[in-house]
Parts: sequence; C-alpha cells; structure tokens
Amino acid sequence: MSRLPAPENLPPARNVEIETASYEDSTAAKKDAADAIATPVIAPLKRDEPVVTRKELWSYYLYYNGDNGVGPLGYSMTLFQSLATSAGYDPVAGPGSSCNAPNASGQCVLPWGGGTKAVSSIVLIANGVSFAVMTAIFTTIGSAADYGTFGRWLLFVITVICWAAQFASMALTSPRRWGLAMALYMIGFITYGATLVFYAALFPRLARNTPHARDLREKYESGQIPVEEYEVEESLEKNRISNISTMHSNIGYIVTLALNLSLLLPLASNAKVDNYVLVLTNAYWVIVGIWWFIFQQPRPGPSLPPGEHYLTVGWKQIWIAVKQYKKLPYTFIYLVAFFLLADGLNTTGTLISICQNDKFEFSFLYNTYLGLAQAITSTASTLGFWYIQRYWKISTKKMFVVTNVVTIMIPLWGMIGIWTPKLGFHNVWEFWAYNVVFGLFQAPYYAFSQTMMAELSPPGFDNMFFGLFGLSNRASSMIGPNVIQAIINDTGDNWKGFPFLFALCTAASIVIWFGVDITKGRRDAVAWADKHRSYAETGIYVGEEDVLDSKDPVKMSVTNDTYLTHM
Repeated sequence: MSRLPAPENLPPARNVEIETASYEDSTAAKKDAADAIATPVIAPLKRDEPVVTRKELWSYYLYYNGDNGVGPLGYSMTLFQSLATSAGYDPVAGPGSSCNAPNASGQCVLPWGGGTKAVSSIVLIANGVSFAVMTAIFTTIGSAADYGTFGRWLLFVITVICWAAQFASMALTSPRRWGLAMALYMIGFITYGATLVFYAALFPRLARNTPHARDLREKYESGQIPVEEYEVEESLEKNRISNISTMHSNIGYIVTLALNLSLLLPLASNAKVDNYVLVLTNAYWVIVGIWWFIFQQPRPGPSLPPGEHYLTVGWKQIWIAVKQYKKLPYTFIYLVAFFLLADGLNTTGTLISICQNDKFEFSFLYNTYLGLAQAITSTASTLGFWYIQRYWKISTKKMFVVTNVVTIMIPLWGMIGIWTPKLGFHNVWEFWAYNVVFGLFQAPYYAFSQTMMAELSPPGFDNMFFGLFGLSNRASSMIGPNVIQAIINDTGDNWKGFPFLFALCTAASIVIWFGVDITKGRRDAVAWADKHRSYAETGIYVGEEDVLDSKDPVKMSVTNDTYLTHM
C-alpha cells in the first residue's frame, strides 16, 4: 500500500482507525476552537505601500471639495426640468398651452413614445436610467480597479467626462434642446456618481497608511496596546478621514454657491446666467480637484492575471465576492439593507427637488440660497458629529443610527402633503426647514455609511467591495424612481410617491439597526482577507478549499488526521 510522504512536523506514525463521523466532528471542533482563539483583528499588509503625506491627504480632501454635486446633482437637473417644462404643455388646456401660464393646472406633459408623459416622470426616468448605467459601470469595471493602476486612471477618465458634460451646458439655451439637456444631465449625473464611488474606494487604503495608523499597528503588534484599544482607535482614524473629507465637500458646497451669487445677482436679467453659473461651478471643481491626480502616491494593486481582461474580470470578482455571503454575513446584510435605504433616500431627495423646483419656478438664485442653508448646516453637523464621536468614542453604527431616524422622518413628512395643502412640502418655509434638517443629519449619514463599509470590507479587496457598495448607494435607485414615476404618471400627484419611500427607508433602517454587528463583521472581513493574502501578490483568487497554509493550525490538524488515516 502506498504511503503519503510524512511532513517534517508530523508526529511519529501510528496505526489508528478513524470513523468518518467522528473524524468530521473532530475537524469541526478543532476549526471552531481555532477560530475562537485565532481571529485576526489587524489587516495584513499586502505590500510596502508609501506612508500618506500631508500634501497627498490635502489633495484628497480638495478633490471632494470640488466634487460637491452642486453642478451635476443640482443645477443640471434644475436646468433640464426648466427647459422640459417650457417645452411641454398643460394636459388640461391641451396642446399649444403653456405649463407656465398663470391659470395652468399644475400638470405638465411632453410627447413621449407615441403618447405623453409628465415632466416629473421624465426626470425620474432619467434618474432611473442613469442609475442603471452606473450599475453596468460598477459591475463591469468597478472591481477591475483593484488591479495595477487601472483604478487611478479610471477615476481620472470619468472625472474628465463629467467636467466635459458640465462645460457643454453652455449649449442649453432653448426649450427645444430639452432632449440635449436630458442627455447632458444623465452623462454628468452618471459620471458624478461614479467619481464618488471610486473616490470613496481609495480612502480605506489611505486610512491604513497614515502615520497614526502605522503607529497604532506597531504598538498593537509589539503588545503596547490591547486589541480592543487598537480596534477603537483604528476605526476612529477611518472616521477622521471620512468626516474631514465630507466636511471639505460641504465647504466646497458653500464656496461654490457663494461664488455663484457673484453671477446670479448682477446678471439676474441675463438669459444665459444659469449656463454661466454651471460653467463657474465646474471650473471651481477643476481648479481644486486636479491636484489629487498630481500628488497621489502610487499604491498599485496586483497585475491583471494572465488570460483575464479588464472588461470581464469585474464580473468574476463580483461573483467571487457574492459567494462569500456565508463567510461575511454582516457585510452582505449591510449591503442589501443599504441598497434599499439608499434607494429610498436618493429617490426622496429627487422627488423633493422636483417639488422644490416647481415651487420656486426653477430659480437658480433661490435654489442657491436653499443650498447655502444646507451647506452651512452640513459643515457644522459633520464637525459636530465627529467631535461627539471622538470625545465619547461612540461606535460608527450608533452614530449612523441617529442619522437613519431622520432619513425615515423626511418621507413621512412628505406623506402629510397627500391629505392637506397646509403641510408636507407645500410651503416655502418647509423647503427651508428640509434643507436645514438634511444638512444637519444627512451629511454625517454619508460619512458614517462610508465608514461602515470600510469597516466591513476585507482589506486589499477595497474596489471589489466598494463596487458592491456603489451598487447599494449610487446605483441602487433603479427601483424607487421607476415605481414613483409610474405612481405620479397615473395620479398626476407628486406627493403620492412618499408612502412607498417611507416604507422602503423604514424597513432598511430596521435591518441595519438590529441585523448588523460591526465588530464581528470587521473581524470576519479581516480574517477572510488574511486567508487570501496571496491575492495581493498574484491578483489570482484562490478558494479556501484550495488553500493549504502550513501555519494554519486547523489545516495542519486536518492534514495530520488525513495522513494518519492512510497509515
């Protein structure tokens, strides 16, 4: 009978009979015991990555300072909706009538697919299609950003496309060009959403390589600080970068809006003032955002595996990631719940923007005033939430839960408008209140949701899992806009969409509050990354069933037992 060669560290051979059932029980017990005492809590260093410099960190913040969404998320939509409304007609008065007439019914339709469709529905369709395209981007090339320098160039290319779409808005000078306005809005919105996802995917790697994070790692490995202190302090370092970058986005929001007043006030009677404002907004982003591409230090991923392609490897990576749902349960519970939460919140924001634009007759000036109210409160709240968290060392999840409560209350307030015109986003003061409340609680929401994902992502697989996070966040809103536009198109009432959004946000928040354990989820993620650390050097994922690590006591125990059964 042939024998297996005995490894050097096996004990002397002995004759034993091991029954299948007892062998499996023994292996499972050993694995459970090993997992209980050997769960890694520290991310494995994949390569000698450069320490983050002050210049690099500031250029990272400044990119987000310019990428604040004022142009592609705010003004572009207002200009598109304004041109579409001017090109449409009142269905009550019939073709040839004006939606802007003093005696207009409040409804407005455009020719669409052999019939007509409400302008509000068309705006929501544009959003839904945009999110679908974002989904295609994140699934096809999102995970590929983990390889080589592809992620660095990907962010640069989509940023330039977004800049080009914003500058092209100078051509939108007539209601007849509402179709072009729709196309430019969608291109800008899609690339803007993509910049946020691929920008966010950079921050976990930056956070792991700051001088403070490196110092924490050395202290933990040398036994100077316990595991609990290390986990708390490392989490706070992630929150520090996330909150400061979010604060810079809000500062950029304030500066951009203030600059725009220098055009909106003196040129109020100029027919092209809105176009000039979009160009100025975009120029600000170019000036402050270009430095990231200059000062970013090289932290390339592994080379693309032989036989793979950048357009196909993303799908394989996502399939690999999705198959890990049993090994990373809290990561995937969060991703699914956040998908629904982001869908509800993003669609709620779009619906309120539609109501706001109608209320203020598409005024860039009034929207700028409202935006300033939101931007100032957002900056203050981001700093305030970060100070509270740092001072009392409150967990990321608890801070996130506070913001979720307000997320639920916003569509709930909109529901009131179904039954009475006195409340529920029918009055000027309500839009002021909405922008203030949104600033106070939803700016921290974005920071903490991003940090939650960083906590639950396996280190080294940042773009793979942030690509899924992008689907949950920016590309999630494929359900909400399509459901809401159908409701609005059938009822002619924008407010009838709020009950669905309230239910969506509430259900998702409850799952996050009670179904996600950040501590266990983080340890699962780090342990999973540690088992697949060869990925960082080869770019090739090896399933756990194919891994044989001589340093793993569980695998060596199984190997010993297997060897003995062949004696």
